Amino acid sequence: MVFKLELTLICLLFDPTGDAVADHETLISLGVQPHGAVELELRSSDPTGYPIRPLKQQAEYSTQDAFQQVVVEIDRVMQKKAFLGGFRHKISGTEFHHAAVQTLPRRRPDRGVKMFSQWTQTVETKSQAVQLANTTSTQMTKIGCYVSNMEDKVITPGTYITADEYHSKRLKAVIVLQTYVRQWQARRVTDRLRKDKERRVEWVKKEELRKKREKEERLKVEYHRRMNPETKEDFDLLYNAVDKWRQEELERINATLSGPERKAALCALLEQETQFIAYIGQHRFAAAEKNRLRSLQAFLEKCAAPKRWLAFDGKVTLMDTQHTIRARELKELYSSVTAQSVSHEERLRALLSLRNIVKNHDCKLTREIVELIDREMDLLSRSVREANLGGLRTRIATLFLQYIKTPVFNPEVSRLLKVPQDPVQLKQDMFFCLGCGGYRRAADFSLTSNSRTVGRCTHCGQLDNEGRLREDLSLYKDILCRLQQTEIEHSKEAQIPFLLQERDLRYLVDVVWEAQSALSAWNDLHDLVTVRWDRSREWSPWNCILLTEDEATAHLKLENVEQAYGVPFVHSVQHRHTLGRKYFSRIPRMLRRCTNESKSSSLSSPALENVPVLSNCPSV
Repeated sequence: MVFKLELTLICLLFDPTGDAVADHETLISLGVQPHGAVELELRSSDPTGYPIRPLKQQAEYSTQDAFQQVVVEIDRVMQKKAFLGGFRHKISGTEFHHAAVQTLPRRRPDRGVKMFSQWTQTVETKSQAVQLANTTSTQMTKIGCYVSNMEDKVITPGTYITADEYHSKRLKAVIVLQTYVRQWQARRVTDRLRKDKERRVEWVKKEELRKKREKEERLKVEYHRRMNPETKEDFDLLYNAVDKWRQEELERINATLSGPERKAALCALLEQETQFIAYIGQHRFAAAEKNRLRSLQAFLEKCAAPKRWLAFDGKVTLMDTQHTIRARELKELYSSVTAQSVSHEERLRALLSLRNIVKNHDCKLTREIVELIDREMDLLSRSVREANLGGLRTRIATLFLQYIKTPVFNPEVSRLLKVPQDPVQLKQDMFFCLGCGGYRRAADFSLTSNSRTVGRCTHCGQLDNEGRLREDLSLYKDILCRLQQTEIEHSKEAQIPFLLQERDLRYLVDVVWEAQSALSAWNDLHDLVTVRWDRSREWSPWNCILLTEDEATAHLKLENVEQAYGVPFVHSVQHRHTLGRKYFSRIPRMLRRCTNESKSSSLSSPALENVPVLSNCPSV
């Protein structure tokens, strides 16, 4: 009998005991001897859910054949059966495993071709008809049907190609492909080079345009400074321009004229120069008055400003004190007193407010202010014209300003006064001027880096410059500012550039480097900068070079300057460094640095061993 069973629900019963045989038990454990017999009953562990049904009807089996004795031979093989996998029932979740048998499968005949199969034991094949989008058919000419052959093509066999010809044809095709590929690669390289060239040309144009724009802006600023001078540097520029014009005219007169004509031309030149200086003086008076009013307004605003603190969260805290409130009241009153083009009633109201404030303090200054206020109020009551009251109003404003600057009346002003209130401190801060013969404060003296005495005050130096020297140091000041900014970007511990002043840098540029670029001899000071010679060491007068901006940018990219430049050029630069060291070593702090660096660089390079050292150097 043949049955279809679920393997996990089949159990064997041992006939003598009627117990189920466990899965791990063997025939020997059941007492079966070789060539012996045993009776086992095959049942279902769940007869109700999974009964064992025969494949044929009961009537098809004969009664006499229902029981049959079968001899089963079991070969004991000493090997472990392989795990052949299995599957899991999707609905019930029961897992089934494939069983291995001892009977070898029938071997397929060897066809001499190695074959691989992708079929698995759990594959399911399915056949399904698919209708194409376009129905295709073939119709041939037959009886009762004619098919035109006008569009038929006759295909004839071509020439037979040998293997050598085929490979040579492939080689030619490969060579053609390589030719086009290399052409494509070369075109890419040329396109990249062309784009680089275009970007370079465009960058050069932009740089030229930028330089031209900067030059135009510089000329515009210089023209504005000449037409509207306000600061000391602006007037130095004017005096320097007048001196250049005088030198040019003097050379022209000496070259073209002689005798009485030359003397007459020189007299006319002197008169014209005197007229130019007079014009400059008029502009100076106007600029001084404008600067005085501006500084006075800033002084009053600073006195009236509230106290400021920076909080931990970055916000600024403002606080008014009784002193700042007092200073603000005085500032507003001063603005109303000095206001122009006000009505008669407003003027009287301002004078009354001023009189009420100053009369609270009885002193010579307040009494004089009250007397002047009473005098103006009396004149205003008599309808005197305002043009005749200008001097009186100026005296009142001047005395009231003196009242504001007195710490007794305005305590907030004490922290802003330049003159110290302590006489001992004032005495220590006073020095004698060799030019004007007066005593001035230390802030009124301009000292150079190698000065040993205070010398002349700034006022005497300004008069000497206007009458005799007429030097313009604004260009050297710009070079010094750019140098200080560059050194701060390199190192925040830079000190030497901040010890120099405009005159020191003027000596370094004009005397040491001859006011021209060391590489291109460009002599426009607007385009020149001084940078480090050896970028690994701090800037100093003996470690610098004067170049244009573009040359300085390229120079700072060099790793080794001694290998990049020629030996004669390196000797020339080292000689100029010797001049700078000789002059600037007079400064005590520079002297210590110069001594330390000279000891460390005495055996610096074989190329610089024979550099000449000057014994005497010029000084300013």
